[in-house]
Amino acid sequence: MRLRNAVTSIAAASAAVLLLGGCTPGGSDDAGDTVTVVYSKTDSFTVLDELMQTAKKEFEASHEGITVELQPITATDDDYKTRLQLSLASPDTAPDVFYEDTFAVRSDIEAGYLLKLDDKLDSWDDWEMFDDAGRTAGQGEDGSTYALPLGTDTRVIWYNKDVLEKAGVSTPWQPESWDDILATAAQIKESDPDVVPFNMYAGTGTGEGTVMQSFYELLYGTGDGTGLFDDDSGKWVVGSQGFIDSLTFLQTLYDEGYAVSPDKALDPNVWQAVFGDWFPKGTLGATVEGSYTPSFWAEGGDFAWPEYADTMGVALFPTQDGQEPGGVSMSGGWTLAASAQTDVPDLAFEFMTTVVNKENALWYAINNAQIAVRTDVAQEPTYLESNPFVKAVTDAVSVTHFRPANSDYPQVSVAAQEATEAVITGQKSPAEAAAAYDDAVRKIAGDDGVVTE
Repeated sequence: MRLRNAVTSIAAASAAVLLLGGCTPGGSDDAGDTVTVVYSKTDSFTVLDELMQTAKKEFEASHEGITVELQPITATDDDYKTRLQLSLASPDTAPDVFYEDTFAVRSDIEAGYLLKLDDKLDSWDDWEMFDDAGRTAGQGEDGSTYALPLGTDTRVIWYNKDVLEKAGVSTPWQPESWDDILATAAQIKESDPDVVPFNMYAGTGTGEGTVMQSFYELLYGTGDGTGLFDDDSGKWVVGSQGFIDSLTFLQTLYDEGYAVSPDKALDPNVWQAVFGDWFPKGTLGATVEGSYTPSFWAEGGDFAWPEYADTMGVALFPTQDGQEPGGVSMSGGWTLAASAQTDVPDLAFEFMTTVVNKENALWYAINNAQIAVRTDVAQEPTYLESNPFVKAVTDAVSVTHFRPANSDYPQVSVAAQEATEAVITGQKSPAEAAAAYDDAVRKIAGDDGVVTE
């Protein structure tokens, strides 16, 4: 997330110091007896806090005299990342262990914030239980590992079967192209003008959700699916017709009234209305969201909805014209990392392995609707039966893509979010917004860091 001005930076830095002060050496005389842990916790995301509380009890029981100090940050994802970055920049505020988005791993490695874990992993037998995708999630460009995966996810279309069937759309529903989505949206709107037919996030308000749960499903389904980054050349893609086509689809969706109004789209909390209000009340036809979605509706979830299993359906997001492989998904995930500044590297690593041991990883995968990254967890019957959509969202792995693991990515992501916002608010045409994005990427990566499609 970009800091908007110096005042914001100073205020956020002060908050981070107040919250995280004493995390590392110099914080107290007995810092070596304490492992400080920073992670995200909000009213709608408490499952990680429960996991950390459990791991704390287990760890302290097996490490006499050692205290685990949990320091949850209550903030949106973007604000959490900002406050974490500010704390990591100083050895006086850096926590020993912290919750880290996979997209920030490589930039934080380059900044020198993350502890290299290779020597510790060599003697940790459980590391062999993690699948290849999980093992590479925390790797740097040097091939070394700096973070342990908590889980991964996919993105699919979630749709309300009652809304679609009322509009005369047969279920199960699987659109074969973007045109199929628009045709279904038009049918729903005609059936009930008070229903939002097909929501896709857009703008900077929803941050990374805009690109991971919306724009990239479009972009990676165009042309040859190159997307943002050309792996062969190691350069960012500019001049992409697929980028323009993707923005054009979003423009159509919003201009035709198939999505929410732009002012609602720019609300950072719009996702809460999607999960907690519109779907349960039957006022939303479909949206693109993550595999974790059932965690909000299951018993004990923040938007508990007993009927969700019978009411909701899942479909792959289609490629632009139905070309192979026929569907698109995006995957990300979160990890645990240790600070390169920690005075207790061994204890920090041991606490991380406690969090991701089989029992805790199984509990977290079920209760946070995560796609398991441990192979032994993925085979557990309780995991496979944890919600009615596990198989469908796991199958989406076969057509999934990952964000570029590049230190420039966070800035590129913001530029893409800004392009979507400019289009849905009518500030720019898709071609103009795409050109502005291209200019931004050239400034970020330099002329040598881009390739014209």
